[in-house]
Amino acid sequence: MNSTLFVNIFRFILLLAVQIIIFNNMNFLGYISPYPYILFIILYPVNGNKSGLLAASFFLGLCMDMFSNSGGFHTAACVVLAYYRPYLFKFAFGLSYEYQTIKLNDVLTPERFTFLLFSVLIHHLILFTLEVFKFTLVLDILLRTLLSSAFTLIICIIIIYLTKPNRR
Repeated sequence: MNSTLFVNIFRFILLLAVQIIIFNNMNFLGYISPYPYILFIILYPVNGNKSGLLAASFFLGLCMDMFSNSGGFHTAACVVLAYYRPYLFKFAFGLSYEYQTIKLNDVLTPERFTFLLFSVLIHHLILFTLEVFKFTLVLDILLRTLLSSAFTLIICIIIIYLTKPNRR
C-alpha cells in the first residue's frame, strides 16, 4: 500500500480522536467552539482521489455526528467543504493549482492563509446554519461562525507548524 494512504489514515484517526477527546469539551462563552478536525479535509493531497476525499469526508462527519450527537450537521458541512475544496484551491492559488504544485505543510503564505481561512469559514457557516436553522438568529450564526473560525484557524495553523516536516 501507498505511504500517502497510511499518512491519511493516521491523520484521520488522530484528528478525529483529538477532536472528540479534547476539543468537543471546549466551549468558550457559548460562541467559540474549535473544530480542527477539518484539517483532514484541508490537508488531503491535492492530486488525491476526489471521490475518495468525498467518501472520507462523509465518514469523518458521520463519526463526528455520532460522538457529538448532532444529527448530520458535521456530515453536511464536511461533504460541502470537500466538494468545494478544488474551487477554493483555484481561488486561492490560481495557476499553481493547475500544475498541482501546492504543499500546505510549508511556510504560511497569503495564498495558504486565504485557503485555510475560506475553508474554515465555509465549514463553520454551514455547520452553525444547520445547527440553528432559524432566520431570526442570523446575527448569532454569524457571530459564532466568525469567533469559532478565528479560534479554529489559530489552532489549525499551530497544528500545521507542529507537524511540519523538517527540511534538510
